[in-house]
Amino acid sequence: MSATTDSVHTLATPTRQDQDSSSNTAATTASTASHDASGIQPASSTASAAELASTKISLLGALKTFPDFPIPGINFIDILPLFQDPVIHNALLRALELQVELSSTKPDVIVGLDARGFLFGPSLALRLKASFVPVRKRGKLPGPCVTAAYEKEYGTDYFEMQEGAVKPGQKVLVVDDIIATGGSAAAAGALVKQLGADLVGYLFILEIPFLKGRDKLDGLPTVTLLETNGA
Repeated sequence: MSATTDSVHTLATPTRQDQDSSSNTAATTASTASHDASGIQPASSTASAAELASTKISLLGALKTFPDFPIPGINFIDILPLFQDPVIHNALLRALELQVELSSTKPDVIVGLDARGFLFGPSLALRLKASFVPVRKRGKLPGPCVTAAYEKEYGTDYFEMQEGAVKPGQKVLVVDDIIATGGSAAAAGALVKQLGADLVGYLFILEIPFLKGRDKLDGLPTVTLLETNGA
Protein backbone atom coordinates (compact mmCIF):
# COMPACT_ATOMS: atom_id res chain seq x y z
CA MET A 1 0.00 0.00 0.00
CA SER A 2 1.06 3.52 -0.58
CA ALA A 3 1.35 5.62 2.52
CA THR A 4 1.12 9.01 0.87
CA THR A 5 -0.76 11.13 3.33
CA ASP A 6 -2.95 14.17 3.34
CA SER A 7 -2.58 14.86 7.02
CA VAL A 8 -4.64 17.11 9.24
CA HIS A 9 -2.37 18.95 11.66
CA THR A 10 -3.70 20.57 14.81
CA LEU A 11 -1.37 23.56 15.07
CA ALA A 12 -1.52 26.28 17.67
CA THR A 13 -1.74 29.98 16.83
CA PRO A 14 0.70 32.51 18.37
CA THR A 15 -0.02 33.47 21.98
CA ARG A 16 -0.72 36.90 23.52
CA GLN A 17 0.94 37.13 26.91
CA ASP A 18 -1.44 37.91 29.72
CA GLN A 19 -0.03 40.52 32.08
CA ASP A 20 -2.07 39.33 35.01
CA SER A 21 -0.12 36.61 36.80
CA SER A 22 -3.17 34.76 38.12
CA SER A 23 -4.69 34.59 34.65
CA ASN A 24 -1.38 33.38 33.25
CA THR A 25 -1.28 30.60 35.87
CA ALA A 26 -4.80 29.54 34.96
CA ALA A 27 -3.90 29.46 31.27
CA THR A 28 -0.95 27.15 31.82
CA THR A 29 -3.01 24.72 33.87
CA ALA A 30 -5.96 24.67 31.47
CA SER A 31 -6.36 22.19 28.65
CA THR A 32 -3.79 22.74 25.92
CA ALA A 33 -6.60 22.92 23.41
CA SER A 34 -8.43 25.76 25.14
CA HIS A 35 -8.56 29.29 23.79
CA ASP A 36 -8.94 32.60 25.54
CA ALA A 37 -11.79 34.95 24.75
CA SER A 38 -9.95 36.40 21.74
CA GLY A 39 -9.36 32.94 20.22
CA ILE A 40 -5.62 32.97 20.94
CA GLN A 41 -4.20 29.82 22.50
CA PRO A 42 -2.15 29.96 25.72
CA ALA A 43 1.64 29.70 25.74
CA SER A 44 1.55 26.04 26.74
CA SER A 45 -0.36 25.17 23.55
CA THR A 46 2.12 27.05 21.40
CA ALA A 47 5.03 25.26 23.06
CA SER A 48 3.31 21.90 22.61
CA ALA A 49 2.66 22.61 18.94
CA ALA A 50 6.31 23.52 18.41
CA GLU A 51 7.42 20.33 20.16
CA LEU A 52 5.00 18.29 18.04
CA ALA A 53 6.28 19.79 14.78
CA SER A 54 9.89 19.08 15.76
CA THR A 55 9.11 15.51 16.81
CA LYS A 56 7.33 14.80 13.54
CA ILE A 57 10.53 15.61 11.64
CA SER A 58 12.42 12.97 13.63
CA LEU A 59 9.69 10.40 13.05
CA LEU A 60 9.58 11.01 9.30
CA GLY A 61 13.32 10.40 9.14
CA ALA A 62 12.88 6.98 10.74
CA LEU A 63 10.36 5.66 8.21
CA LYS A 64 11.55 3.26 5.50
CA THR A 65 10.26 3.06 1.94
CA PHE A 66 10.05 -0.09 -0.19
CA PRO A 67 9.32 0.51 -3.89
CA ASP A 68 7.13 -1.97 -5.77
CA PHE A 69 5.84 -3.66 -2.62
CA PRO A 70 3.61 -5.61 -2.34
CA ILE A 71 3.04 -5.20 -6.08
CA PRO A 72 4.76 -3.15 -8.82
CA GLY A 73 3.82 0.52 -8.73
CA ILE A 74 3.19 0.64 -5.00
CA ASN A 75 5.56 2.66 -2.84
CA PHE A 76 5.22 1.04 0.60
CA ILE A 77 6.12 3.11 3.65
CA ASP A 78 7.00 0.94 6.64
CA ILE A 79 6.20 2.21 10.14
CA LEU A 80 7.84 -0.69 11.98
CA PRO A 81 11.21 1.13 12.32
CA LEU A 82 9.39 3.57 14.62
CA PHE A 83 9.24 0.76 17.18
CA GLN A 84 12.77 -0.64 16.75
CA ASP A 85 14.64 2.24 18.39
CA PRO A 86 13.53 3.05 21.98
CA VAL A 87 14.24 6.75 21.48
CA ILE A 88 12.15 6.93 18.31
CA HIS A 89 9.44 4.77 19.88
CA ASN A 90 9.20 7.19 22.79
CA ALA A 91 9.12 10.13 20.36
CA LEU A 92 6.21 8.52 18.50
CA LEU A 93 4.22 8.13 21.71
CA ARG A 94 5.01 11.70 22.72
CA ALA A 95 3.87 12.99 19.32
CA LEU A 96 0.61 11.06 19.51
CA GLU A 97 0.08 12.32 23.07
CA LEU A 98 0.65 15.92 21.99
CA GLN A 99 -1.65 15.51 19.00
CA VAL A 100 -4.45 14.39 21.28
CA GLU A 101 -3.75 17.07 23.90
CA LEU A 102 -3.95 19.78 21.23
CA SER A 103 -7.38 18.59 20.18
CA SER A 104 -10.55 19.89 21.80
CA THR A 105 -11.53 16.68 23.64
CA LYS A 106 -9.62 14.41 25.99
CA PRO A 107 -10.73 10.78 25.53
CA ASP A 108 -11.70 8.46 28.37
CA VAL A 109 -10.98 5.41 26.20
CA ILE A 110 -8.56 4.59 23.40
CA VAL A 111 -9.91 1.93 21.04
CA GLY A 112 -7.22 0.18 18.97
CA LEU A 113 -7.86 -1.80 15.79
CA ASP A 114 -6.62 -5.34 15.20
CA ALA A 115 -3.77 -5.57 14.79
CA ARG A 116 -1.41 -2.61 14.39
CA GLY A 117 -3.54 -0.38 16.57
CA PHE A 118 -2.29 -2.63 19.37
CA LEU A 119 1.32 -1.52 18.74
CA PHE A 120 0.80 1.93 20.24
CA GLY A 121 -2.78 2.13 21.49
CA PRO A 122 -2.16 0.74 25.01
CA SER A 123 0.92 2.92 25.58
CA LEU A 124 -0.89 6.02 24.35
CA ALA A 125 -3.81 5.24 26.65
CA LEU A 126 -1.46 5.06 29.64
CA ARG A 127 0.04 8.44 28.81
CA LEU A 128 -3.42 9.97 28.54
CA LYS A 129 -4.62 8.25 31.73
CA ALA A 130 -7.31 6.58 29.64
CA SER A 131 -8.37 2.96 29.35
CA PHE A 132 -7.55 0.83 26.30
CA VAL A 133 -10.07 -1.39 24.53
CA PRO A 134 -9.20 -3.67 21.58
CA VAL A 135 -11.33 -4.27 18.52
CA ARG A 136 -10.67 -7.74 17.15
CA LYS A 137 -11.69 -9.95 14.25
CA ARG A 138 -14.82 -12.00 14.85
CA GLY A 139 -14.33 -15.05 17.05
CA LYS A 140 -11.16 -13.79 18.80
CA LEU A 141 -12.75 -12.32 21.94
CA PRO A 142 -14.42 -14.30 24.77
CA GLY A 143 -17.83 -13.55 26.19
CA PRO A 144 -20.74 -11.54 24.77
CA CYS A 145 -19.65 -9.17 21.99
CA VAL A 146 -21.14 -6.62 19.63
CA THR A 147 -20.36 -7.05 15.93
CA ALA A 148 -19.99 -4.73 12.92
CA ALA A 149 -19.37 -5.70 9.30
CA TYR A 150 -17.14 -3.92 6.79
CA GLU A 151 -16.26 -4.50 3.17
CA LYS A 152 -12.80 -5.52 1.97
CA GLU A 153 -11.59 -5.99 -1.58
CA TYR A 154 -12.16 -9.75 -1.34
CA GLY A 155 -15.46 -9.70 0.58
CA THR A 156 -17.02 -8.91 3.94
CA ASP A 157 -15.17 -9.05 7.24
CA TYR A 158 -16.30 -8.48 10.82
CA PHE A 159 -15.00 -6.67 13.88
CA GLU A 160 -16.08 -7.31 17.46
CA MET A 161 -15.84 -5.59 20.81
CA GLN A 162 -16.72 -7.05 24.20
CA GLU A 163 -19.98 -5.84 25.69
CA GLY A 164 -19.34 -3.40 28.54
CA ALA A 165 -15.78 -2.65 27.41
CA VAL A 166 -16.80 0.97 26.88
CA LYS A 167 -19.54 2.60 28.92
CA PRO A 168 -22.39 4.84 27.78
CA GLY A 169 -21.27 8.46 27.73
CA GLN A 170 -17.53 7.73 27.72
CA LYS A 171 -15.51 9.73 25.18
CA VAL A 172 -13.74 7.35 22.79
CA LEU A 173 -10.89 7.91 20.32
CA VAL A 174 -10.26 5.21 17.68
CA VAL A 175 -6.61 4.67 16.63
CA ASP A 176 -4.85 2.63 13.95
CA ASP A 177 -1.59 2.73 12.03
CA ILE A 178 -3.05 3.78 8.67
CA ILE A 179 -6.32 4.81 7.10
CA ALA A 180 -6.87 3.36 3.64
CA THR A 181 -10.46 2.72 2.50
CA GLY A 182 -11.78 3.56 5.96
CA GLY A 183 -14.01 0.51 6.25
CA SER A 184 -12.35 -1.05 9.28
CA ALA A 185 -12.16 2.28 11.13
CA ALA A 186 -15.83 2.96 10.40
CA ALA A 187 -16.72 -0.50 11.74
CA ALA A 188 -14.82 0.21 14.95
CA GLY A 189 -16.70 3.48 15.29
CA ALA A 190 -19.98 1.64 14.80
CA LEU A 191 -19.10 -0.71 17.68
CA VAL A 192 -18.40 2.26 19.95
CA LYS A 193 -21.79 3.74 19.09
CA GLN A 194 -23.57 0.40 19.62
CA LEU A 195 -22.32 0.44 23.21
CA GLY A 196 -23.62 3.96 23.78
CA ALA A 197 -20.28 5.72 24.06
CA ASP A 198 -19.41 9.10 22.51
CA LEU A 199 -17.11 8.68 19.50
CA VAL A 200 -14.97 11.84 19.46
CA GLY A 201 -12.71 11.07 16.50
CA TYR A 202 -10.00 9.02 14.82
CA LEU A 203 -6.19 9.16 14.96
CA PHE A 204 -3.83 7.49 12.47
CA ILE A 205 -0.09 7.53 11.87
CA LEU A 206 -0.36 7.52 8.05
CA GLU A 207 -3.04 7.89 5.38
CA ILE A 208 -3.61 6.87 1.75
CA PRO A 209 -5.60 9.94 0.68
CA PHE A 210 -6.64 8.86 -2.82
CA LEU A 211 -8.71 6.04 -1.30
CA LYS A 212 -10.79 8.70 0.51
CA GLY A 213 -11.22 6.59 3.64
CA ARG A 214 -12.11 9.55 5.83
CA ASP A 215 -15.29 9.99 3.76
CA LYS A 216 -16.67 6.95 5.61
CA LEU A 217 -16.07 8.42 9.06
CA ASP A 218 -19.20 10.59 9.28
CA GLY A 219 -17.33 13.88 9.30
CA LEU A 220 -15.81 13.23 12.73
CA PRO A 221 -12.41 14.77 13.55
CA THR A 222 -9.85 12.61 11.74
CA VAL A 223 -6.14 13.29 12.27
CA THR A 224 -3.13 11.81 10.49
CA LEU A 225 0.07 12.28 12.45
CA LEU A 226 2.63 12.15 9.63
CA GLU A 227 2.57 13.54 6.09
CA THR A 228 4.86 11.75 3.65
CA ASN A 229 5.88 12.23 0.03
CA GLY A 230 5.43 8.59 -0.92
CA ALA A 231 3.83 7.81 -4.28
